[in-house]
Amino acid sequence: MSSGGEAFPMRRVQRGNILLWLMITFIGAGIALAVKAVRAGEATTSNNERAAMALFLLAATAGVMAMVKVRRDRAAVIAQLHKLAAGESLGQIDPPSSDSSAVTGAMNELVAVAERAMTDAMLKVKEIEIQLKVATAQRQHAQAIIYSISDAVLVTDPFDELVLANESAARTFGFDLEKTGRTPIDHVVSDEKVVEMIREMRQSDTKVGRRIVEHKVNTGLGDRTFKITLSCVTDQREQPAGVVAVLHDMTKEKEVAEMKNDFVSNVSHELRTPLASIKAYVEMLIDGEADDDKTKREFYEVIQNEANRLSRLIDNILNISRIESGLVKINKQPQSLAVILKEAIEVIAPQAKGKQITVKDQLPPVFYQTVADKDMLYQAVLNLLSNAVKYTPEGGEIAVLTQVDEAKRKVITRICDTGVGIPPKDLPFVFDKFYRAEANNRMAKGTGLGLSLVKHIVETVHKGRIFVESTVGKGSAFGFELDLCE
Repeated sequence: MSSGGEAFPMRRVQRGNILLWLMITFIGAGIALAVKAVRAGEATTSNNERAAMALFLLAATAGVMAMVKVRRDRAAVIAQLHKLAAGESLGQIDPPSSDSSAVTGAMNELVAVAERAMTDAMLKVKEIEIQLKVATAQRQHAQAIIYSISDAVLVTDPFDELVLANESAARTFGFDLEKTGRTPIDHVVSDEKVVEMIREMRQSDTKVGRRIVEHKVNTGLGDRTFKITLSCVTDQREQPAGVVAVLHDMTKEKEVAEMKNDFVSNVSHELRTPLASIKAYVEMLIDGEADDDKTKREFYEVIQNEANRLSRLIDNILNISRIESGLVKINKQPQSLAVILKEAIEVIAPQAKGKQITVKDQLPPVFYQTVADKDMLYQAVLNLLSNAVKYTPEGGEIAVLTQVDEAKRKVITRICDTGVGIPPKDLPFVFDKFYRAEANNRMAKGTGLGLSLVKHIVETVHKGRIFVESTVGKGSAFGFELDLCE
């Protein structure tokens, strides 16, 4: 036989056939002798016949014993095989007798081969398990990084299916993060332009490099401007395997940039006006256009007023900048609000008197105090009073009213005038930098920084609240609310 797998059953069959043949032969011979004796009618058997009968019995017994032994050996081998099958590891089979050693030897060779194959397979399984654990850990690490990014992140596969995203992306495009595994990108992202850019990046087969695009997306919070960075992901064969899209919300940055541009433009304009006046009057003095002392004095006063205006503008800009950046030095102490209001009223009184404006006050008792920086709060009150005088016609009236709410531990001050008032469309913007109501531009000069500075002093520095109420043609009321000392 050519193979070990066939040798074992063939040997077993041959050995069984020989034993069976011998047994049948001896049994047949004995039966023949017995029949012959019966037919001859002999009462007793001869010595030869007795020997033949004994040989028959011996052969029959040997045959039966041989069959029993083969069956026992077979049962013993089968029992050992069952034990090996039920055990945790393979082992050698012990031959029940010398006759079965060849059979068990062949079987042991087969067991050894199976054991080696099983050991190799177990080693490969362990190696695959380790690789799977490493890949799982790497994926979890990548997911943790992506989930911690504040920008919106979308990761797609070669089939443009979304395989990974973070909470920011879910909020931006309004989808459920837990229900988007292996979903086509166009079923998740409603913005067609974003979907088109991801597909174009994947189809470009770009292995390195990236693409940056600025795009406006309609989100639940309204239109937002994003800087979208698109990059291709490659597999182990350096073939494109997907696209990573990172969307950085730059709406606020663009607003700040526009505010800076507007600020620089407005400051330049406001600085240019007083400087132009100063330059013009200085040139007239140099050219000798002021022949008499009276004219010279008028020119000097204009130059001085414009220089003071320029100084106030620069001071206001610096103060607002310091407050916004947190660099301003604040000295908060318990202060009597009545004292601060009284001092500001006394300073503004000559200016009001020049326009025949009556200033009335209703101040709280001195013992009511608030924790405040006296100089800054005084500047805020003075700015409000100055505005009231500017926009109140001659013969008008200004009232400074203060109310104390002991239950809420608040003190509220209102500065009311009988001026021209502010149109409703301008009220939400009166505290913005450089904002001035167009209807009142001719009424008085200004930079549009005074009320912005007041807002910063009250709300940013003193954590209070500022408000305005106005009716066109009847006047305005600017007020602020502060905490009382405990």
